[in-house]
Parts: sequence; structure tokens; C-alpha cells
Amino acid sequence: MKTIVLLIVWSTVPLLLSQTKAAQRLSPSEAANHLGERAIVCGKVVAAKISRYSVGNHGKPITFYLDQPETNPAFFFVALSPDSANPLQAKEAYFGKQVCVTGKITTIGNVPDIMVTDPSQIEVKTDNKK
Repeated sequence: MKTIVLLIVWSTVPLLLSQTKAAQRLSPSEAANHLGERAIVCGKVVAAKISRYSVGNHGKPITFYLDQPETNPAFFFVALSPDSANPLQAKEAYFGKQVCVTGKITTIGNVPDIMVTDPSQIEVKTDNKK
């Protein structure tokens, strides 16, 4: 019986450790090597694009490009404007600033991205650290 309990404990340890692992901090160019992982991607918002259409009562999606603009992006994140009447305020809150975005890295086309579902996933950096 002790052997069975020991086997169960040892087989669940890697699973428990993998679930408690802290999110890794990445640059936009490193994100492509971490698809499917939960991470923190930090960079400068160099371009932003507001969708023409709203998503229900959640506002308009805004795509923020980090470090490289839309023509050759390295990474982007999409957030819904908190105020559907004025998405320009949301765009201006991050444009030109160093930000860190936390979430699962996915890809649209060949470009890695994070879909932001909560404003707490975005942190504006006040210093120049990665």
C-alpha cells in the first residue's frame, strides 16, 4: 500500500510543479518560440489599430503592436476598449509606452499574440526595464 501511495505522489509532483510555474518574461521577438505558453511579453507600443466594429457590448477591439509596426509585426495584443463610445482613450493610454502583457501566447497568421480579457493583464512600465 505504501508503494502505491508513493507512486501516486511521485507521479503527481511534476504536474503540480508545472501548474505553479511563474510566467516567463519575454521580448516580442522571443514570443514566437513560446506559443501555447502563459507568459509576460514586454515591449514598446509602436502602433495601434482600432477595429471598425464593436464586439457586442464589450467595445471595439484595439490591436497594439509591440516593437515593430503592422507591416512586419513581431508581436501584438488585442484588448477591448473599456469605453465603447471612446476607444481613442484606450489607444492613447498605451501608445508610445513600454508595456508588459500577461496571457497565453497564440498566433494569428504567423504573428504571435495575446488576447487581453481583463485590463489587469496590461501593465504600463514606468522605467525602461524589459
